Amino acid sequence: MGTIAVGLAVLGIVSLIVRSMVKDKKQGKSIQCGNDCKHCGGHCSR
Repeated sequence: MGTIAVGLAVLGIVSLIVRSMVKDKKQGKSIQCGNDCKHCGGHCSR
C-alpha cells in the first residue's frame, strides 16, 4: 500500500513538471536557450 502511495505521489510530481515544461515551451521559453527562445538565433528546437 505504501509503495502505491509513493508511486502515485512521484507520478503526480513528474506530471506537474512536464506540464510546466510544455507550458513554458508554448510561451517561447526554453532552458536550452537561456529561457528565451526569441533571442537564441534559431538554434533551439521549437
